[in-house]
Amino acid sequence: MLNASRAILLLCGSAVCASLVFAGPQIVDRVGMIHRHLTHRTDGLGQAPSFAPCDAGNPWHSDSVREACLGADVVASQLGSHVLLWHEDGNGPSVASTPPINTQASGSSLIAFSAGYTANNQGPTDNKGNTWTLLGAPVIYRGYNGEFDVKAYIVNSANGGNGHVVSIVKNAVPSGEITVPFIEVRQSAALHAVAQNYPQAAPVVTSANVSTSGPATLVAFWWGDAGGLQHSAVPNNGFSIIENFVSLPPNSAVQCVVAVRQVASAGSYNVSWTQSPSQGAVLWLMAFQTGDVVFEHGFE
Repeated sequence: MLNASRAILLLCGSAVCASLVFAGPQIVDRVGMIHRHLTHRTDGLGQAPSFAPCDAGNPWHSDSVREACLGADVVASQLGSHVLLWHEDGNGPSVASTPPINTQASGSSLIAFSAGYTANNQGPTDNKGNTWTLLGAPVIYRGYNGEFDVKAYIVNSANGGNGHVVSIVKNAVPSGEITVPFIEVRQSAALHAVAQNYPQAAPVVTSANVSTSGPATLVAFWWGDAGGLQHSAVPNNGFSIIENFVSLPPNSAVQCVVAVRQVASAGSYNVSWTQSPSQGAVLWLMAFQTGDVVFEHGFE
């Protein structure tokens, strides 16, 4: 979130870059950084390919996720479509609109975040007529004089369909940085449980716990607060990264990592993030189950 000098770039040919797409989230994000520099991009997408945790082709499939997928009911909640949009600070358009994704017509919960300037306080809208609800209070980043925050939004029992787009108007700082992940959880009409915390700077930070009463889809969000352009955050406990924006453009942006775990039984769960550099991080952990119809639990 602080301006930094331009990084020295390593160039690769298109064929080589293409061959790296499935090598892993850190390599993919580095290739995305190179592409953004070469094409002078000021906005873009998260660089990790989209995989549901139970997809056989998921290259970051952990053993614990495989076991959960084998034991899960086929109608249990599961990751749906997802995307992450970012704008570079000082260069972004005045409206942050995600590329279209295809969501279920009904029966899904939707998550979106707005991370950037505190003064940009408009919530998301979408082209499917949903009403987005702020989930808890905005979390203000430490160390930036209150200038930046992160806000989480949710839609239960969402309207969906093909070409689903989420938009956020940047009403106060129209060219300012913003990062907007947009995540669908299918076969779950409501958020079951959520935990939010903001650990102090450390090499490893750990979320608060969420409790489930059965099979569930857990979605974790990491928002590091350090300056600089190069970051990393790797989750444990069987979580798989689905969006990984940690190599930032020259004028900076808001770093974010999203990870998902499918669990097959009731329990209490958390996730720890091994990160570089050592920093504080705003963390969310959300649990979704099939069968929940209203959100009753609040922050644990």
